[in-house]
Amino acid sequence: MKPDGAAYGLIKEGALAVEGGRIAWCGPATELPSGFASLPTEDLGGRLVTPGLIDCHTHVVFGGNRAREFEMRLEGASYEEVARAGGGIVSTVRATREAGEDALLADALKRVDALIAEGVTVLEIKSGYGLDIETELSMLRVARQVAESRPVRVKTSFLGAHAVPADFKGEPDRYLSEVCLPALKAAHAEGLVDAVDGFCEGIAFSPEQIARVFDVAKDLGLPVKLHAEQLSNLGGAALAAKYGALSADHLEYLDDAGVKAMADSGSVAVILPGAFYTLRESQLPPVDLFRKHGVPMAVATDCNPGSSPLTSLLLTLNMSCTLFRMTPEEALAGATRNAALALGLDDCGTLSAGKRADLAVWDVEHPAELSYRIGFNPLYRRIFGEVA
Repeated sequence: MKPDGAAYGLIKEGALAVEGGRIAWCGPATELPSGFASLPTEDLGGRLVTPGLIDCHTHVVFGGNRAREFEMRLEGASYEEVARAGGGIVSTVRATREAGEDALLADALKRVDALIAEGVTVLEIKSGYGLDIETELSMLRVARQVAESRPVRVKTSFLGAHAVPADFKGEPDRYLSEVCLPALKAAHAEGLVDAVDGFCEGIAFSPEQIARVFDVAKDLGLPVKLHAEQLSNLGGAALAAKYGALSADHLEYLDDAGVKAMADSGSVAVILPGAFYTLRESQLPPVDLFRKHGVPMAVATDCNPGSSPLTSLLLTLNMSCTLFRMTPEEALAGATRNAALALGLDDCGTLSAGKRADLAVWDVEHPAELSYRIGFNPLYRRIFGEVA
């Protein structure tokens, strides 16, 4: 990093002009065009301004919690052993099915409020804890309601291929045919889906089964993304890349061939240190390979009740640096510019003319402080660009 901070694109004594909820101009204050002189002005006192943060991978809509499973893992059970014993995702499915939409929304908003308080302006929310048609639709409806209840943008991902529910145990293909794919089509018809996700793992779905889901997504004109190579290497990321996926996420066990496939497709690697930390994993994602092949890296909380009960994107930045040796600049780009790419958004994530005026103003002297501090929130003000 250059001593003057230029590697961040940092502008000392900068200025932003905002009109109609969008950035009209950005640059050194001394170069502000005279045409903006009549706009109301506000002095932010030399504070740092960044794009609003983007949490591009969350499961914030769910019922119940899995604190007891947290204890089980500390007593020696692995994540896979917990799942095979009927815990894990399946236990959250039970709680989510039992909760109504009002309760799901009320609980989700508590988690969303924590993210907003740290400067998050865009949030991805997945389904995947219903695993029946009606509850999957309910989760997506609640995700849409989050955006109506709070000043935050929400992008939804249909994650019906998250796990095989107990009533279809041992019959993943029948579950896909009778529940997952009909639920996807119904959710799309209701306008509830922005992207389609899946979990490609030995405890979930094979690449061939995920391909069935992605084929339907393609027919519906929906982009795809994938939980891949978290616990093993089944070639999920390469499959996702073949479908031009927006992102592949987790990726601890990804190999060189998979990274190259992602580079060729332009897919973003979403790094999720919360799950790595909570599950006490030791296999690191191939950050150096992503750098070598030019694969953009995003970072996200993966907020969920089991493997990443994390509602702090700032702590996620720190984890990305301390656990995975990302640089503070890479971490900040991962929660802004590259997170926008992972959601297929081109109107946010950077400070440039034409982008939404989704901004975070920080009481810090240097951008590295956002990744450096632990358990400290330096947000001074969050600005949400209500586009006219």
